Amino acid sequence: MNKRTSKFLSYYRPYLGLLGMDLFCAFLISAITLILPLCVRYITDVLLPGGSAQPTVDLALIAALMLALVAVHALCNLYVDYQGHVMGALMERDMRRELFAHYQKLSFRFHDEQKTGQLMSRITNDLFALSELYHHGPEDIAIGILKFGGVLLITFGINPLLSLLIFLFLPPMVIYALHFNRKMYRAMSRSKQRIAEVNAQVEDSLSGIRVVQSFANEDLEQAKFDRSNRQFVESRRHEYINQAYFYGGMSAFTQLMTVVVVVFGAVAILQARLQISDLITFLLYVGILIEPIQRLVNFSRWFQEGFTGFARFMDLLALQPDIQDNADALELRQVKGALELQDVSFGYDSRFGDVLKGLSLRVGIGEYLALVGVSGVGKTTLSALIPRFYEVRGGRICLDGVDVRRLKLSSLRRHIGIVQQDVYLFGTTVADNIRYGKIDASPAEIEDAARSANAHDFIMALPDGYETDIGQRGIKLSTGQRQRISIARLFLKDPPLIILDEATSALDNESERAVQESLARLTRDRTTLVIAHRLSTIRNADRIVVLQGGGIVEGGTHDELIAHKGIYADLYQLQMEH
Repeated sequence: MNKRTSKFLSYYRPYLGLLGMDLFCAFLISAITLILPLCVRYITDVLLPGGSAQPTVDLALIAALMLALVAVHALCNLYVDYQGHVMGALMERDMRRELFAHYQKLSFRFHDEQKTGQLMSRITNDLFALSELYHHGPEDIAIGILKFGGVLLITFGINPLLSLLIFLFLPPMVIYALHFNRKMYRAMSRSKQRIAEVNAQVEDSLSGIRVVQSFANEDLEQAKFDRSNRQFVESRRHEYINQAYFYGGMSAFTQLMTVVVVVFGAVAILQARLQISDLITFLLYVGILIEPIQRLVNFSRWFQEGFTGFARFMDLLALQPDIQDNADALELRQVKGALELQDVSFGYDSRFGDVLKGLSLRVGIGEYLALVGVSGVGKTTLSALIPRFYEVRGGRICLDGVDVRRLKLSSLRRHIGIVQQDVYLFGTTVADNIRYGKIDASPAEIEDAARSANAHDFIMALPDGYETDIGQRGIKLSTGQRQRISIARLFLKDPPLIILDEATSALDNESERAVQESLARLTRDRTTLVIAHRLSTIRNADRIVVLQGGGIVEGGTHDELIAHKGIYADLYQLQMEH
């Protein structure tokens, strides 16, 4: 058994009781289906006038037995239909949980290269098809094989020659089914890929709907969507044509078997080699034979759809995060906040060269240090390397003298607070968003954090105060309000190291003043790294470092750098003039 098959079967392990009962009911369904035609044969051959033998059981008893069998058959079908689907849904839940947890572990580099819509398709559409396979697979195989084998044994016992004629159809049916199964598999794989692209297009367009409408480019987005939608329909067309050939051919084979039974059975009756009751029984079993064939056909469809999704599921699980804890990773305790970068180099893609080249920098405990430079020099990149969102290509970064690669990721990131220009808030309440900084925070702690972030007054003015739903990404709030809620989160988190990534560059003067006041409280007595766009906001920084060409070209206080009349002085003068 290969690793992938073993993994596939492992999801049954927690539900072996459900699976066992499901298969037991499948056995009873098959057995009852096979017994009922024998009861009909007994009635026809023995109990009706002119029967060939003396009855040993009367009609009323046979009728009662058949009614009881039908009742048990119905109950078993009910169990298989309900509990079987529940089992599939539970397994789908387990797999979805595992995949979501894996998404959470994968690094920024992975998410930079993936489309959210495609990732969503894999965790929804693919796993739904898998749940159907997990449910229908075992019972369809069990019922199909039991009924097929039962029909084979019983019909051979009645008339071997007529049975042989029926089963001569099986080899061409198998060849036909395998041929179109392969075509269906390829078509379904393309369909899954195309629907993922449609999802990605929808997610991209709707996320940027304000940009779309502000540029009046609805027609452009519609054209892009129509193109991906047409490609999906084309892949579905290939899938459906193969399905039509598949199901149409299988139906033709079964109908042909019925005709063969009627014609050859009639000849055998005329030659006194077959009873009418046997022909009726044969026809009943041919009808039964169609059902296991259909089940096996259905299984092949579930298998094609489900295993295509499972292959994609396993491909994702096989991806290892670029950044992981070492086996001997250390837990951070009593962090002071001394930060040191030693000859650090980094680039996002080797084809475009390094963004940072041999950069060295020390930030003292409690120091307020500002990074400045034109766009693209690596300021934000540097801030992403410290919490290990990306891994340095060369050199090392140390926190309190320990290489951050020797620290547990969760421990490192718990001690770093980041405030970004583009604040992300979740589509829930104000309180829930602030509580994200400390999951078990009490309402009083949340309110204290909001007051410290200059957010309490505007929160209380909202329709439901702290319980106000702020919409997707906090769209119901202004930029300054969203920024202050993100700062309140950090007050709850209480990290010793703060990174401010152009946190006030997009704010109006009034909002900036409120945010600056809250940031002043937040950064007090903490090591702080500020990426500054407005140089006027960092005049009081303990030290200012200027980046250019992937390294540090200037450093000092505001007054020292102005007196130096270098790059910083030119940038500052340019901003003052505007």
